Amino acid sequence: MITFFICLSLLVAAYFLYGSFLDRVCRIDPEAEVPSKRLYDGVDYMPMPRWRIFLIQLLNIAGIGPIFGAVLGACFGPVAFLWITFGGIFLGAMHDYLSGVAILRNDGRSLPEIVGRYLGGGVKQFMRWFTLVLLVLVGVVFLRSPASILADMTGWSNYIWLGIIVVYYFVATLMPIDKIIGRIYPLFGAALIIMAISIAGVILFGGYEVPELTTLANAQRDPSSMPVMPMLFITIACGAISGFHATQSPLMARCMGNERECRSIFYGAMISESVIALIWAAVAMAFFHGADGLNASLAEHGNDAGWAVTTITRTTLGVAGGILAVLGVVAAPITSGDTAFRSARLIIADMLRIDQHSTSRRLAVCLPIFAVGIAITFVDFDVIWRYFAWCNQALSVIVLWTIVAWLRSESRTVWIALLPALFMTYVCSAFVFVSSQFVGMGAQPLAYICAAAVTVAITALMLRISRFAPCKTGHEDVKA
Repeated sequence: MITFFICLSLLVAAYFLYGSFLDRVCRIDPEAEVPSKRLYDGVDYMPMPRWRIFLIQLLNIAGIGPIFGAVLGACFGPVAFLWITFGGIFLGAMHDYLSGVAILRNDGRSLPEIVGRYLGGGVKQFMRWFTLVLLVLVGVVFLRSPASILADMTGWSNYIWLGIIVVYYFVATLMPIDKIIGRIYPLFGAALIIMAISIAGVILFGGYEVPELTTLANAQRDPSSMPVMPMLFITIACGAISGFHATQSPLMARCMGNERECRSIFYGAMISESVIALIWAAVAMAFFHGADGLNASLAEHGNDAGWAVTTITRTTLGVAGGILAVLGVVAAPITSGDTAFRSARLIIADMLRIDQHSTSRRLAVCLPIFAVGIAITFVDFDVIWRYFAWCNQALSVIVLWTIVAWLRSESRTVWIALLPALFMTYVCSAFVFVSSQFVGMGAQPLAYICAAAVTVAITALMLRISRFAPCKTGHEDVKA
């Protein structure tokens, strides 16, 4: 339990200490004009209260990520606590905060436009399509998972639930942000926090023993096929660092009323997600009597993290736990899925400079996105999930290098983003060589040497293009 409390304390302290340091790095200006006021359109650009934006941001970036990912990551053993804690503080929260500030100061534009501004037009074109693909994959992943669970619970056909959720997605993506997302999502965000607090209570008062970090040894049943480097860092994304988060920040940047809100909304939401992940990793190991027991139980149930979450909540919290489990494995992914499609709409609108005030124009953008998403639902789910996980972390690499370029353009210290960018570049490169999804060399020295060579090459490229990319200043109207 000592390891758990130390990690929890570090996460909470980081919000006040490292978050305050990042405030100074960004030179937060309370008097600066924000996009929600200057570009108000009543659809995407509109001020909302900070508490509401925080809960929406937390729900958007979290979904089931810090729950399912943490449960699966706990299979590596207590070493997962280190990645959640230090990854959350120095990588994930910094990534979300600095990219959020850059997005806010660039009119709340969608992520590819921000990347293009600081890394050049070639990277922007790549990012437009790469991010669109990732967002549609997120939407599909968070469409099929809850539909399958609801079908099992109700006995209705899986296709009926797919249809119901797609209709909801479409309406939520099309409507002004304050109509559905602004009203309902804060409630689900609060439920996510209540669920985490309840599980924390189980850890503290339920008589369970959380394993201590006494070794960095890999607790996986087959460590050779699941080495800590890079598998742990791909398995636990939400809760440590996730590129998907930066695609959601424009939604909230367009609703913020003051730059002072950046730390609580961007850094604070990510720290909160890390706390949620820490709690779930701890309870997963405690409930199943250690990482070995967790590995064995998951193996008996097809490595289904949803089964573990439902079992833990219903066993420890009874009826209330069953309700919370439904919120966690059904409502949370649905809410992340529809904001993924909404972000895709904004990317296309920014790319083609299509004004989104008109319902007919929003409809014209939404229809092809959903057509592609529905088509992908017929692809093998395991294939979608495997490549989604790597793409998500690859996106974080691009965002980190964008932050490095932004800091250089503002003549500010870059090491806070440069070191995380180097680390995540190496993680994603190592995964390509180690994992059977790509080259499949396994955990051999040559695989890690190749990853190091690729990291050096990417670093040289990123530093070069960020140096010569045109970084425009001033505000540009995002509307056609």
